[in-house]
Amino acid sequence: MSLIHGCFALVVLLGVAGLLSENRRAISPRIVVAGVALQVGLAILLLKVPAASAAMAWLAGGVGALDRATEAGTGFVFGYVGGAPLPFDLNGKGSTLVLAFRVFPMILVVCALASLLFHWGVLQRVVAGMALVLRRALGVGGALGTGAAVNVFVGMIESPILVRPYLANMHRGELFSLMSVGMAGIAGTVMAIYGHILSPVVPDSFAHILTAALISAPAAIAVAAIMVPFPAKTEPDTPLVVADPPRNALEAISRGTSDGIVILANVLASIVVLLSLVALANSALGALPDFLGAPLSLQRLLSWLFLPFAWLIGIEPADLATSAKLLGEKTVLNEFVAFLDLARESALSPRSRLILTYALCGFANFGSLGIMVGGLSAMAPERKRDVIAMGFRAMIAGTLASLMDGALIGALT
Repeated sequence: MSLIHGCFALVVLLGVAGLLSENRRAISPRIVVAGVALQVGLAILLLKVPAASAAMAWLAGGVGALDRATEAGTGFVFGYVGGAPLPFDLNGKGSTLVLAFRVFPMILVVCALASLLFHWGVLQRVVAGMALVLRRALGVGGALGTGAAVNVFVGMIESPILVRPYLANMHRGELFSLMSVGMAGIAGTVMAIYGHILSPVVPDSFAHILTAALISAPAAIAVAAIMVPFPAKTEPDTPLVVADPPRNALEAISRGTSDGIVILANVLASIVVLLSLVALANSALGALPDFLGAPLSLQRLLSWLFLPFAWLIGIEPADLATSAKLLGEKTVLNEFVAFLDLARESALSPRSRLILTYALCGFANFGSLGIMVGGLSAMAPERKRDVIAMGFRAMIAGTLASLMDGALIGALT
């Protein structure tokens, strides 16, 4: 894939975002140009400077520590379904991973930790520091910048929790941008899993997964700033005043945990509903007559939509159909299933496989839509209408950002 083709792909993908823009006249060129420039700069830095990749891997290790700490609690409360040692031998194929007991309880831990850090004044200083840097570089506020930066290491719900007090007063476009960043990235807790899945077929797979997670954030901000524009920040953020703050650290932890229970319940309920509706839609499509020798499904319909995008990001002609199928699968199901199938596709060329590693590395799918709507609505009830109205658009923005990652890597390697 030539550099010219890669630049053309970035322009086209940004153009698609422009076609979906709510207000093209309000788009801030500074945010868009700076976001794309930061994406390109980070990609070059992480791919060409080994020390930068090593530093990012060290930071990701901190997320692993948080994950292990959460597992200590879930294992004690839920036993082996929460991560404690199995009381029996696991024979044959299968997995003991239960999302509700192993993955999502981290929401509770992050809520409690964020509340404590906010009580101590740590998060306010972090937000102020991020504001100083990002207001000058990208023209975005500290709350958005902090949420976007943290999203590289934690999930789409855990990162907004850290700036939760700021959500109520966020500009609508900034809130959409934060949602889009969540859809474009993945959680640090699953990076090692995905790296392990792809290690037999993608050299240095963990480094590529980590790079994809990092460069997706500025790409998502650029796309979001086109689709739902917001003004560039030129003045410091207004200091946040919290009514009835906790009186001590223990009360801060208690409040954060109680709030986390509401968020967790909303997330789990929304996932059940959204995935059930997707299954229902597939059942309805499957009842129709076969088309071109196979049953219809949402995955198959989206694979046809992704076919030109697969060519656009540099997938080789012989691999287009398979790549489009994987992109559709990731959108309807999730990136975990798509990565598993990518690892099994031995016929793909190494170049196409590397591009797909980046293009599939994001949470933009219907299940994640349920997670985001449920989680953010519980965090900021006053913004529930905005979250619901912009949810599907955020999924599109996250998909476009991931495709930009794939196109960029195709052009640089």
